[in-house]
Amino acid sequence: MVVLRRHQDVRPVTIDEAATLAADIRARGGKVVFTNGVFDLLHPGHIRYLQDARQLGDALIVGLNSDRSVRANKGPARPITPEAERAEILEALECVDAVAIFDEETPANIIKRIQPDVLAKGADWGPDNIVGRDTVEARGGRVVRMELSPGYSTSELIRKVKAGS
Repeated sequence: MVVLRRHQDVRPVTIDEAATLAADIRARGGKVVFTNGVFDLLHPGHIRYLQDARQLGDALIVGLNSDRSVRANKGPARPITPEAERAEILEALECVDAVAIFDEETPANIIKRIQPDVLAKGADWGPDNIVGRDTVEARGGRVVRMELSPGYSTSELIRKVKAGS
């Protein structure tokens, strides 16, 4: 199966475009993986997580919290990196097939639109707290809790930078 790469068009896709991409991949017999997050100050833990998520299917669509969404969830000092730059960095990764920015505080709506076959979340999320789990499982998909790389944390990195160490 061939998945179209968008290296020449480094921009996030709209949620409608992500839903169309997902439908096209499924129509060709492929499996769509979805994950979401802030991905502020990208570190090796993020990279490993995304690479592992991509291995769960034929295409990885990343839902990226908008700047407004990040501020609502994490406070006025975040994000450090603006959404357009976070999206561009994610788009440059070979394991990421598309990035769609969502403005809500949770990814519930984008998950309903994309209807992924696999929903990947970090193992730090309890099964009952994974937003979109009901949507994915209702259509026969699965939720995979991904092991995180120890020693990597954006919040800890920000704390170290502020402390000057």
